[in-house]
Amino acid sequence: MATKIVIRHKDSGLGKDGYYGFSWTYFFFGWLVPLIRGELAVAALHLLFTIFTFGIWQLIACFIYNRQFMERKLTEGWQLTGSDQEVLAAKGALGLAIAD
Repeated sequence: MATKIVIRHKDSGLGKDGYYGFSWTYFFFGWLVPLIRGELAVAALHLLFTIFTFGIWQLIACFIYNRQFMERKLTEGWQLTGSDQEVLAAKGALGLAIAD
């Protein structure tokens, strides 16, 4: 199951929800998820993968999409926010270094 954590951009202070874990949303809606989240290139790529694999990609991607989305956001300057326990759990699930 996907777990929600708030992420905040370090320069602008803008906040949004981030998720890690299995994505039921991607399982049901597939490539539309990155499209709705504003990742047009990722959506197009996922659509192509879904077409060429006859839908098998959608079954695989629901396990990895949230992690990839969070990795892209964290490299773009977004930071995990929330309680210390929430941040530690998210870092552990995303495979990030625990110590800052």
